[in-house]
Amino acid sequence: MTDSSSSLSFDFSPDGDRLTGILEFFQASERLKDTIRSGCTRSGRAESTAEHSWRLALLVLLFERELDGVDLLKLIKLCLVHDLGEAISGDVPAPLQKPDDNRLERERQDFQTLCAPLPEDLRLDFLALWEEYATAQTPEARFAKAFDKLETMLQHLLMPQQDASFYEFNLDYGRKQTDFHPLTREIRDRIDARTRERAGVAANRSS
Repeated sequence: MTDSSSSLSFDFSPDGDRLTGILEFFQASERLKDTIRSGCTRSGRAESTAEHSWRLALLVLLFERELDGVDLLKLIKLCLVHDLGEAISGDVPAPLQKPDDNRLERERQDFQTLCAPLPEDLRLDFLALWEEYATAQTPEARFAKAFDKLETMLQHLLMPQQDASFYEFNLDYGRKQTDFHPLTREIRDRIDARTRERAGVAANRSS
């Protein structure tokens, strides 16, 4: 009788350095759980970037049947890695982002630092995914950016009531990204309708 537990063991001898690098990267990426975004959950608890990335990937998965011709695995990969660099320097809220703040290069360097322990093949794969997302030249990257904005706005609708200016900002937020495809435009239209309702509630409270 064979010992079934043997199939669960790792063989460190041929690729010990590879396994070490993968686990080191994986453990370092845990910092994303403590990277706080400007939004919060419906209970008012601060939201982490890790939670945003998970829900973004879930949102994409839910529209698998509508994303005909799109490489879904590539799209989910982009969603999972796009904010990993924030594990080092944190998140910059959209209202505070400026065209000349060198944010893209800083995020690129942070992602490169985080990926440094990985075996070369994985490191190059991850860096290529990040660059694909950043440049947004492929359908998968454009969808990733669109759904990234949509997840953020959907989360904002779950937050406790905010003031009118918060919702007014959301009505203009990420429109370039969300308008590129009929599906994301339709989702955006529904979100905007709810956002206007929340803005109306806020205006009535302040009057």
